[in-house]
Amino acid sequence: MSVVINLLLFILILGVIVFVHEFGHFLFAKITGVYVYEFAIGMGPKIWGFQKGETEYNLRAIPIGGFCQLAGEDLDDDDLKKVPKKRRLQSKTAFQRFLIMVFGPMNNFILAVVLLFFIALIWGGTTMNPTISSIEKGSAAEASGLVAKDKVLKIDNHKITTNDDITLYLAVSNPKKGTKFLIDRNGKKYTITVKPKKVKQGKNESYHYGIGIQQKKTKGIISAFVYTGRKTISIFKQMFVTIAYLFTGGIRLNQLSGHVGIYSIVGQQSKAGVANLLYLMAFLSINVGFINLLPIPAFDGGHILFIIIEKIKGSPVNPDVENKIHTVFLMLLMLLMIVITFNDVLRLFQ
Repeated sequence: MSVVINLLLFILILGVIVFVHEFGHFLFAKITGVYVYEFAIGMGPKIWGFQKGETEYNLRAIPIGGFCQLAGEDLDDDDLKKVPKKRRLQSKTAFQRFLIMVFGPMNNFILAVVLLFFIALIWGGTTMNPTISSIEKGSAAEASGLVAKDKVLKIDNHKITTNDDITLYLAVSNPKKGTKFLIDRNGKKYTITVKPKKVKQGKNESYHYGIGIQQKKTKGIISAFVYTGRKTISIFKQMFVTIAYLFTGGIRLNQLSGHVGIYSIVGQQSKAGVANLLYLMAFLSINVGFINLLPIPAFDGGHILFIIIEKIKGSPVNPDVENKIHTVFLMLLMLLMIVITFNDVLRLFQ
């Protein structure tokens, strides 16, 4: 039964995130007069749908995405269906096309902010201060000289402003060389290097520092606003750092998670309560919005990149050439997803 519930929660969380994202594109396409062929949640064969006006609204069988199909993305199809040129994406101004593309990710960010505020208002937020609350006895942290109430200022020269930063930079540090902490203890600054202990769990290896970070609960509407702002900025920072380390080799491809990995996390968070599931939805929503804004063809950011190129060169990029580039990168993206999913499945059996 728990497998069924986790699957339903997984479909619900992804469905809401995808719906919100695609609705941003859909809404501004309609506002600017672009012909919309289909608005779909899910991929693969259609299992339910209806037609209203020019647009077909469909629910598809595979709950791993969705799309908003606009006139201008397939020129041959537009000609075949005799869509007026003034209603195709390419006929709109650069600013109108920018709005259509950017409001998919923007809707994801709005959803995340609303969810985080709701969590903080109903269940309470946290202070998020980067202060060590406890040190495990016999741990690497104790051996190095770290103590409870030390405020962490830097880790390996990276500035620390929240407790999330501590987790983030410990995850991307090089534990074999030792991790350098700059801490504030009673107003005095100390630099302490911690060499974490290697811990083996089955075939997996990890490094254990023995640091506890427990935050105080906060209540009230003002605290909810403060928590929402700090947590939103913190998640964005995690995304920037993760992408940067991915491109520089600090994070390996096999460390990334796809839909199978997300399903596993949903199962874990469902045991911890509604607030944790809503936080996961907020976190994933920011992830989806952020990744889609990367200036890579096939992403929304790729479309925005071509709009910027158009403004720089003073003339539109050939629509047929642009569409082919997006198609090639979409195929590469699908290949990447297959590799990530394969790694997710391997981790399930480790």
